[in-house]
Amino acid sequence: MPSYPGKSKVTPAIDPSEVEFIAIRAQGPGGQNVNKVSCAVHARFDVRASSLPEDVKERLLEMRDTRITREGVLVLKAQQSRSLEQNKEDALQRLQALVDAAAVVQAVRRPTKPTRSSQRRRLDEKTRSGQIKALRGRVSE
Repeated sequence: MPSYPGKSKVTPAIDPSEVEFIAIRAQGPGGQNVNKVSCAVHARFDVRASSLPEDVKERLLEMRDTRITREGVLVLKAQQSRSLEQNKEDALQRLQALVDAAAVVQAVRRPTKPTRSSQRRRLDEKTRSGQIKALRGRVSE
């Protein structure tokens, strides 16, 4: 199987036992249910102490994401559903999506030089547009 630049073959899976879930009360409208039931969830994932490969950990910690603390703990808040279990599942899916994004190795861009013909075409187009603009002046009789 050929390997393509920018694509990773295997994305590491998150072990749910490494994620700490804290039940909290959800925000927003919802009547009495919001006030008395803690169905939203904070998912805390310690990136440095996880079983992820080292390169994935580094790329995950280098992300400019406000949900990652200075200590390397990724905190996700899930409150879309009224069910605690669905919110846990949503948080795990979002966490897995972040890890999948960090697992992709970006291809190294190698700068290239423009060809002579492309440079010539560019200069010809510049002179042509310059001639067109020169004709836009006042018409003298």
